[in-house]
Order: sequence, then structure tokens, then C-alpha cells
Amino acid sequence: MKIAIVDDNKTMRDVLRAICEGEGHEVVAEFGDGVGLSDYVVNHRPDVICLDFNLPGEDGLQLLAHMDAVANNVNVIMITGSDDPELKGHAADLGAAGFIRKPFQEVQVIDELKAIVETRRITAKAAETPVVAVAAAAVPVPSAAPALSVQDMPVLPRTAVIIDDSASVRLLLKGILEELGIKVLGVATNGRDGAEMVRRSRPAVVCLDVDMPVMTGIEALPHVHAASARSQVVMITGNAGREIVQAAVSGGAKGYFLKPIRPAKVEEFMKKLLKLPLA
Repeated sequence: MKIAIVDDNKTMRDVLRAICEGEGHEVVAEFGDGVGLSDYVVNHRPDVICLDFNLPGEDGLQLLAHMDAVANNVNVIMITGSDDPELKGHAADLGAAGFIRKPFQEVQVIDELKAIVETRRITAKAAETPVVAVAAAAVPVPSAAPALSVQDMPVLPRTAVIIDDSASVRLLLKGILEELGIKVLGVATNGRDGAEMVRRSRPAVVCLDVDMPVMTGIEALPHVHAASARSQVVMITGNAGREIVQAAVSGGAKGYFLKPIRPAKVEEFMKKLLKLPLA
């Protein structure tokens, strides 16, 4: 992979370069701050950015959010010495593909790089096939059956809708689900549009992000259930705090995927949820 390293400490940049190159990756650029980083990413498209959170004159989280919006095929590993327990979840919600806390061991960086290699394989494959929406009318309903309530309306087996404002997360989840033989009927970037998409398509599973603009995942939960009561909802979040988990469970969610998304965890959960064959 082609990697750019962004850290104001040259010693840290040297350490990260040595680890990345030792794993066979190419370090294509180094930055001591975030000035010019976004332009570099857009113009040169590195595969991975090792991004320090605390940069002089720059906000690492703002840089992360901007890159997810303009160059969602770039995977960002956030690096920080902060002890703030909410920082990791916030970075994950903004699209971070990995997170390393200083001081770190070499094996931690290597593990994150290996995880991103797998992530990039899945997203590259997912990008090859566009999402083709299927209307709810395609769900078979016996012609002689009486009118069904929303609670009784069937869903399309082995199908899903993904609702998340992060382009990189949407693409990764699409790839994971498709490798399991689950057809993605549509994607949305906020809860309001997502609930309408669920109403139109009635998927078996809804992957619903917690932290989104317009309408959050928690706010959207009752609307999703009202749109398709038999669809099973799985939350997506960078913050697995008790308040979030309780709100999701009380709203009828079947569980949650923790960001950064790890394919093996999603595969294991989905196989159990949909009773798919275990490999």
C-alpha cells in the first residue's frame, strides 16, 4: 500500500516509516502538519494515511472528516497520545479505519495495516457493483391473502439497506454483506431518507448508524420499524457506551457493529442473525 505519514514529531515519523516499509508498504509522503494534506490526498490518492490527532494549527478530526467526504477510498489510521475515552469513538464515527494510542508497540501498527489490507480488498470488490434498488412490490405476497398490516408484511430474504453518513463505512459494509450473499438494496446518508428507503424495499436487515445528520439512528429507529416491522435492525456506532446501547436495545435493535468496522465481526454476527451457514 502507498502510505502518507502526518505527525509533527520527526522521530515518530521515522518510526512509522520503518514499520510500514518493514511490512512491504511504500511511504510516499511525510507531513509535519496538516497544511496541504487534503489537496495531496485528492491529487495523489495514497491508500493509507497515518494521521496524528494533535497537529500544530490543525484539527485531526476535521481533516479526517474532510478526507472521508472528498476521498473516501483513503483509509485513515488516527494516532494520538490523548487519554480522552471518547476520542476513539468520535474518530471512528468520522470514518477512521484504525486507531493507535501512543506510546504504541510495533505489533499494534502491523495489526492495523493488516486489517486495512483486508478492508481495501473488500471495498475494491464492492465498488465494482452498483447498488440496484428493489421495490417492496417485489416481495411475494399471495394474491388471495387478506390485506396485511405493516407488522405482517414480509421482507425480502437475504437483503439489506445501509444507512450511514460515512461513504467509506457504507462501501465496506456493502462489500462484507455481498460476500455473505446478502444483496444490498439501497444506501442512505441519514435516518429520514433511510426510513423511506426501508419502507420502499422492506429488507431483511437494516444497518443503521447512530451518529448522523438530519435524523440520528436512535431517532430513526421507530420510523424504520414503522416502515417495515419485520426488518431486523443492527446499529453502527463508534461509541458503545451504556446509554447508546440501552437506547438501541429498547428501540428494538438486535445488536450493533462497533467502528472501525472489522469484517470478521460483521460476518460472524450476520451469520447468526440470518441463520446463514457457518464456514
